[in-house]
Amino acid sequence: MFSRRTAWDRTHNRLTGALERRRREGSPVLDLTESNPTRVGLIYPAQAILNPLAGSESLRYDPDPRGSVAARQAVARTYAERGVIIDPENLLLTASTSEAYGWLFKILTDPGDEILIPRPSYPLFDYLARLESLEVIPYPLLPEEGWAIDLGAIERCLSPRSRAVVLVSPNNPTGSYVKRDQLRRLDSLCSERGIALIGDEVFAEYPHGEDPERAAVLDAQQTLVFGLGGLSKLAGLPQMKLGWVALGGPDALKEEARERLELVADTYLSVNTPVQTSAATLLEAGRSIRDSIRRRIGANLGCLASTFSGPSPCRAPSPEGGWSAVVQVPSVMSEEEWAISLLEQDGVLVYPGFFFDFPKPTYLVLSLLPEEDVFRTGLERIAARAGGCPAKP
Repeated sequence: MFSRRTAWDRTHNRLTGALERRRREGSPVLDLTESNPTRVGLIYPAQAILNPLAGSESLRYDPDPRGSVAARQAVARTYAERGVIIDPENLLLTASTSEAYGWLFKILTDPGDEILIPRPSYPLFDYLARLESLEVIPYPLLPEEGWAIDLGAIERCLSPRSRAVVLVSPNNPTGSYVKRDQLRRLDSLCSERGIALIGDEVFAEYPHGEDPERAAVLDAQQTLVFGLGGLSKLAGLPQMKLGWVALGGPDALKEEARERLELVADTYLSVNTPVQTSAATLLEAGRSIRDSIRRRIGANLGCLASTFSGPSPCRAPSPEGGWSAVVQVPSVMSEEEWAISLLEQDGVLVYPGFFFDFPKPTYLVLSLLPEEDVFRTGLERIAARAGGCPAKP
């Protein structure tokens, strides 16, 4: 009766089961996986956010498949602030980045085609691709090179059924950015093969330091390219459900993509009117939220560095950007056993690396958003547990 596209394994994993038991027992949990900015004690400018949503413009329904001109102009201004010039005509609004992926897969692929995605990465692409009857082909990021893209592996992975290469910059969770020389090579390679580039840049506004070699995906000029963003990360407003797709590349390809995307958008008309009429105000209010997030990340990065400096058995190199950190722990037990042990014995919740398809050895993934005392205490408990580990034979 049901589609094979949604025939996922719905049983709970061991970590989820352990977390549910702990919560039923009323035992405290230091949640180092919390990545929802509205739940980590940040102060939001409530009236600046809520007042525009109550405007009379929200009562009139006048849909534009691409999104309102004013909202697209506001998004274009945010691109210009980081040196990327985009015509609002080459922007299309969506309800989320996930929806944007779905629409791009619809216009670029047929069932059975292939999408290349980075590994490790956030565990979303398998679901989105499967819903479109696509195959996901992972390409590796290189830990020994700061999680840089393995360009040779991408070239080896390409096949006649390849339709797009997904870049996540900075990557979630490794925090590594796409560099200019990498983008130039990918731009040329994809142009030669007739393959699109999809650049997920939702965390682009959260760099940890300067690097002139970081690239904006819309700098690609030879092949069709799409840049994705949204209020969720840019303004710390995941509840507002507004994302966007920016089109780049050769004019003829952009025009074809724009027309196809507009038809898909007209089919769904998913972006609600209040968030569109309020987009400029929400983006402006998001500046203070973004600053608060940056301060929180900075403080927690400092704590991460000090906790695992010196003769620690753990390694936690500072990421280049984003909201996540990766900690390499001793390989005396599996990542799942590490996560369950920390939860059951220390009350600390972390993600095991295999959730993100990390290669061996043993990694844990943490959010950099929890309140500073929670983050510090959680790290201290991880360090204590790692310090008590016997050396691996």
